[in-house]
Amino acid sequence: MGKIIAVANQKGGVGKTTSAINLAASLAALEYRTLLVDADPQANATSGIGFDPKDIENSIYECMVDGVKTEDIIMSSPIDFLDLIPSHIDLVGAEVEMINLPNREDKMKQVLVPLKEKYDFIIIDCSPSLGLITVNSLTAADSVIIPVQCEYFALEGLGKLLNTIKIIQSRLNPDLEIEGLLLTMYDVRLRLSNQVVEEVKMHFQQMVFDTIIPRNVKLSESPSFGVPAILHDAESKGAISYLNLAREIVEKNGVAVAQ
Repeated sequence: MGKIIAVANQKGGVGKTTSAINLAASLAALEYRTLLVDADPQANATSGIGFDPKDIENSIYECMVDGVKTEDIIMSSPIDFLDLIPSHIDLVGAEVEMINLPNREDKMKQVLVPLKEKYDFIIIDCSPSLGLITVNSLTAADSVIIPVQCEYFALEGLGKLLNTIKIIQSRLNPDLEIEGLLLTMYDVRLRLSNQVVEEVKMHFQQMVFDTIIPRNVKLSESPSFGVPAILHDAESKGAISYLNLAREIVEKNGVAVAQ
């Protein structure tokens, strides 16, 4: 039985999509059957593993709103063991269309839970907001990874997100856990980066992943090539860091590779 992990932070520019793509690719590289779900209307996770969002006819949006079957839209990525449920710009309209639907917070859960039989990990790239699509993602998820960038306003907005998670735990998904806080964009040369690491670890202690994601040119470049960092340059610090994160998550969850 697979695990659904949402990657969420309503703050933009924290390395959320980079983390979703590269974590999914790293889990696949470790031969875990992995599904990346692009739940962001910007469709950056879709383009980041080599698909043009303009060519996408059916996305997670059609599954949630129109009842399109997932097997009709799941795409095989260039990486073994990694599949994608894509996004496109129409997802922007999904929030409006879903307002009047019964059980509107459960639409993504209905789509993804049956897929837990088929995949070891399902990684959801959430949109940078706390709207209905993100609420759907957190309602569907077993756990959530929160990327936090090692910059000045790192903890700003985190309280709001943690509050949203608490509300979802109390009303919609009592089993939702925090998988961990992931420190991103770490620059070893900056005193500020080190201060943020200390501050986050002091506040959140065991909730913080041991793996810290550095600022890395190869990580920044790889989306423009439409590949995860592990395909762009497997020896780069960024690619190695996400592999370490994948191993940390596998170890934490005690998941064996499915034969």
